[in-house]
Amino acid sequence: MDQASAFFKLLGEPVRLRLIALLLDGESHCVCDLVSVLGLPQSTVSRHLSQLRTGGLVLAERQGTWMHYRLNPALAPWQQQALEAVRLLKATDDQLRTDETALNQALCSKGGCTPT
Repeated sequence: MDQASAFFKLLGEPVRLRLIALLLDGESHCVCDLVSVLGLPQSTVSRHLSQLRTGGLVLAERQGTWMHYRLNPALAPWQQQALEAVRLLKATDDQLRTDETALNQALCSKGGCTPT
C-alpha cells in the first residue's frame, strides 16, 4: 500500500503530472526541452524530475551537458495502467494538449520531426 500511495502522491502534483504526460510518448527528452515547454525555471523542473526519478517512474541519462529523461519501462502493470489514465486525460485536458503541442514544436525546431 505504501508504494501505491507514494506513486499517486507523485502524480498528484500538477508539474509532475504534466511531466509524466509529456514522457508518455516513450521517447527520451532533454530537460532543456521540458523546461521550454512548461515555462518554468530549470531548477523547478529538475527538482520535480528528481522526485519522479527517486520514485522510480522515470530514468535519467546524461548526454553531454544535459540530462535526458524517459518513463521507466519496468513499471509494475498496475502503474502502467494508471499511466494509461493519464494518456486518456491528455485527450481532454487543455493544459496537457498545449504541452504536447509545444513539445512537438520544440522537437521539430531542432530537426526531430520525421515527415509523414
